[in-house]
Amino acid sequence: MARYEELSIPLPDGYRAYARYFHPSRPIGSVLYHHGIQSHCGWYEASAAALADAGYDVLQVDRRGSGRNEIDRGHAESAEQLIADSHAARDELLRRSGRSDYHAVGVSWGGKLTVAAYINDPFGVKSLTLVTPGLFPKIGVSRGEMARIGFSMLYEPRRHFDIPLNDPDLFTTSPAWAEFFRTDPITLRQCTAAFYLASRRMDRMVARLKEFPPVPIHLFLAGDERIVDNDRTADFFDDLDWPGTQTTTHETARHSLEFEGDPTTYYRQMTDFINTVR
Repeated sequence: MARYEELSIPLPDGYRAYARYFHPSRPIGSVLYHHGIQSHCGWYEASAAALADAGYDVLQVDRRGSGRNEIDRGHAESAEQLIADSHAARDELLRRSGRSDYHAVGVSWGGKLTVAAYINDPFGVKSLTLVTPGLFPKIGVSRGEMARIGFSMLYEPRRHFDIPLNDPDLFTTSPAWAEFFRTDPITLRQCTAAFYLASRRMDRMVARLKEFPPVPIHLFLAGDERIVDNDRTADFFDDLDWPGTQTTTHETARHSLEFEGDPTTYYRQMTDFINTVR
């Protein structure tokens, strides 16, 4: 498996985010990789390494307040801040790789960030790979909780609320991986009111995707999905009617494709798609 260099990436407001950079000896392209709401880049090390083994520079960044970033756990000021962070990571990737374009990969909630970042600045994006993207969740905070979040936004924007995804069985059918999710000490369990409102604002941004220049999209879905509404997600991308869009469904998988059975087929499908638009 490809090795990575550990980095500290400066974000626009001076926050320094933990990152991992894979740099193969003869790179053929570059990939920016965003993780989900609870996770961190360590969850997706194997798929990032598979992309690197296929010849791609890969930059994974732990989102501010998540993973190995201890400052302001679970917090972000706004959607605009999160998107600016993504663009800062993009700029770091392009600087290090010496390239002017890249492929974007987003898993779960990271799929929402990937699309929102593309909408705000499609510069250099060659393709989008969206893995069980959290655009239309089945599970979210209750209406009552959302009301409390809205109230807290006025007076306590840094007040924390539980992420409603703390059951590991939502992510995988594998007992071993479920235990990993349950005990991982740097998995994020709560987010602030400000973060939740930022995420809601990104939902409105994502709804405008059809207005922007088309790029090839590879949508991955899990057949045994418990977190994402597959039908709404598939309909949304079908309605785009963009050339080069394809959907791959892993029928027996549950949300986290990386943690179901033998994931090598999934890795191959991911790299094969990116290779076709290289």
